[in-house]
Amino acid sequence: MKVTFVLPAIGKKAHRPYIGTWKMEPLMMAVLKSITPPDIETELFDDRLELIDFGTKTDLAAITVETYTARRAYSIADRFRERGVPVVLGGYHATLLPQEAAGHADSIVAGNAEGVWEQVLADARRGCLKKLYKKAPGYPDAFPDRSLFAGKRYLPIYLVETGRGCGFRCDFCAITSYYQACYYARPIRTVVEEIERTGGRYFFFVDDNLAACPENLRRLAREIAPLGISWAGQSSLTVARDRKLLELLRNSGCIQLLVGFESMEEDSLTQMGKSWMLRLGKWDELVRAIHDAGISIYATFLFGFDGDTPESFQRALEFAERHRFFFAAFNHLLAFPSTPLYERLLKEGRLLHPRWWLDEDYRYGDISFRPRRMDAAELSERCALTRREFYRFTSIARRGWAQLERNPAPAILFTYLMQNMKLRKEVEGKLGLPLGDGLDELPK
Repeated sequence: MKVTFVLPAIGKKAHRPYIGTWKMEPLMMAVLKSITPPDIETELFDDRLELIDFGTKTDLAAITVETYTARRAYSIADRFRERGVPVVLGGYHATLLPQEAAGHADSIVAGNAEGVWEQVLADARRGCLKKLYKKAPGYPDAFPDRSLFAGKRYLPIYLVETGRGCGFRCDFCAITSYYQACYYARPIRTVVEEIERTGGRYFFFVDDNLAACPENLRRLAREIAPLGISWAGQSSLTVARDRKLLELLRNSGCIQLLVGFESMEEDSLTQMGKSWMLRLGKWDELVRAIHDAGISIYATFLFGFDGDTPESFQRALEFAERHRFFFAAFNHLLAFPSTPLYERLLKEGRLLHPRWWLDEDYRYGDISFRPRRMDAAELSERCALTRREFYRFTSIARRGWAQLERNPAPAILFTYLMQNMKLRKEVEGKLGLPLGDGLDELPK
């Protein structure tokens, strides 16, 4: 028996490769590989990097579906099924909208694949796949089998999971819709062992919020400190209130944290369910605490909440430039299915594209709903303008100098310069990108 794993890309403009920012290894595929019996042959097609061989001889296609990649994923699934190859779809989108995904699959895996994948394969061998396999949230542990990535051109950064879930209930977040504000920590001993097994030096911890359980994060930092690695991860701003924890993180090799500030507007933070951010204290002081510890920040902002005005963009930009952030994202709000935000906008009749992820007319950067204080086109354009301002050459130079003062390591500065230039280019590259469109060919 042979299983073909497929990771779909977002989309493609005519005669250009599929666009995929931050081409890191697809960790979940390696987890599935690790719990696949050794007598089953496997292969991986990463749509971001290579062409999919739709003629490959295989017995089962396993495709992960995220909302942004749903249209492309369904197209890929349909092509395999046309050949008579059974298809299993999984991932957050398939979990939240299993009935939609079922129209393009023989079987759906809803929730964690660990704990049901073995049964999926056993049923596939017998030719009796069930329509739905479902696993409750949690952390069933497994060591990823990265042999699946051999020959792939990924960034030289290993992805490692230390837990799942967040602990907060932001109304726009699809992760919260699944994990229901719960956090499931992975045993730290297995995290350490996985890091050691890779033999790598640079890591990204993919948890949605490393600070969801501060005590767990403290133990993790202490355990990985002797390994001599450098790592980045995602964390809520709450981590900045504990300077001893920040010191532990830096001593363990932390060089950067992605922090979701989301908005400088109190009304917007309250509406999205992040009013707790207002009770943390002065953000300027919290940011300085992280920077003083020698840790850089990748800041993210969201625009389009009812309290946002054209001035909101300038306030966020000034905050980001004042603190010389390593990176910053200025994104428009997007209504992901099954989130409280989506249900509210649907009830209010404000969705312009109810199923934007499948809409042939929808393009990357389009607004899927009707904002309160500006029109949709203005919201999209102001997001793009703010990105252009932040990634100006003069801004990159000023922020680079600040980064050099925080961490003079040449490798970090090189990464800063290369990735900032790449993000500058992608401001234009992704705008107008059709989801899932394009011929399956690369430019000559």
